[in-house]
Amino acid sequence: MKLQTQRWIDRGIGQLLCGLVSVWAWLRSLAEPAPVLPDRPGHILIILLSEMGSVVLAGPMFAALRQRYPEATFHVLQLKKNQEVSLLLGLARAEHLHAIDDRTGPTLLRDIWRVSLALRRLPLDAVIDCELFSRISALLSYLSGARLRVGFTPHTQEGLYRGSFINRAIPYNPYWHISKQFLSLVDALESVGMPRNKAAPIRELPSDTQLTVPFASQQLQDYRGKMIADYPALRGKKIVLLYAGGGVLPERAWPASHYAELASGLCRAGHGVGLIGLREDAELAVALVKQAGSDFCVNLTGYTRNIRELLMLFHGTDLLITNDGGPGHFASLTPIRTLVFFGPETGRLYRPLGPRAEVLESGLACSPCLSAYNHRETFCDGDNQCLKRIAAAPVLTKALAILTSSSAVP
Repeated sequence: MKLQTQRWIDRGIGQLLCGLVSVWAWLRSLAEPAPVLPDRPGHILIILLSEMGSVVLAGPMFAALRQRYPEATFHVLQLKKNQEVSLLLGLARAEHLHAIDDRTGPTLLRDIWRVSLALRRLPLDAVIDCELFSRISALLSYLSGARLRVGFTPHTQEGLYRGSFINRAIPYNPYWHISKQFLSLVDALESVGMPRNKAAPIRELPSDTQLTVPFASQQLQDYRGKMIADYPALRGKKIVLLYAGGGVLPERAWPASHYAELASGLCRAGHGVGLIGLREDAELAVALVKQAGSDFCVNLTGYTRNIRELLMLFHGTDLLITNDGGPGHFASLTPIRTLVFFGPETGRLYRPLGPRAEVLESGLACSPCLSAYNHRETFCDGDNQCLKRIAAAPVLTKALAILTSSSAVP
């Protein structure tokens, strides 16, 4: 299902359903005591429908939940296309991962019904809705059957209505990194205020994801050896990976002409360059390889068959330069240094965690333009000046400085 179609349904039908559910939940609350989290909760559901990068940024939240409730069973509700990441990161056991297929309307409705029935049979002690102002996630939190529901509230923001049945609601804070806000959801589980009481713990931005994907050293050596054998032009060189695709939001992409200039400069300096991405990014990658004009620049789109292989590729290379998106966050699980372009969205909210990632932003007055308050719809009509004004030359200088430092070696 197209993203715009999903937004229209969520905004129109979603608000109506949230209103009806709010009335029903209020009537039920008149005859029921206020929900309280048990001292030893049995089952807790986390709803995380966002892009795969958000799953990595939620790592500290999962670590805090396990530390606070070591005996609880955690369930994760995601879109089917994102489940690979949760399995790889061990966020929950395979039988506790619940998926919704949003490719078509019928499959979406079928899976909502199927998943809701499965969750209500558990039963759940609490549900944490990690989505910002999505109505479908709020409705799923109610359909899960959990009486204690944690999530974000728009407070007095007009046009963002998602019902009043989230009974542990905290205000969304547009000045805090999303990982800190996910941790606030954990704090709200035991709060009795609405919104969350002001005596909650003061949290610093997590220093890392608190997630690991273990690899044997021989496995990583073998993978790098295979890559060099497949692309012998990279032998004996430090390797820079470039992710030039924009994904579902193409306005987040640094201009292709800038990537071509950057790739050419890296190759002239004697380094190897690999264009990564999904198979649908192959056409762009082929064009960039041609513009780079060097045998040291190769097309690696589709080379990694899954996220695990992508992490192995990161282990075996020296620098990643990427648009805002999943690759920058997955890189934070490995030793690779990373430069990430931000513009339509801001690194203050979504930068990868850890000391090895550096954010590149232009700081135009209109940037960032995508937010939870406008459903991530930009008004720049594709003319993303915030990224176009980040010239290739200073990025090349920064990349070369990283590559000459000893810390660039995996």
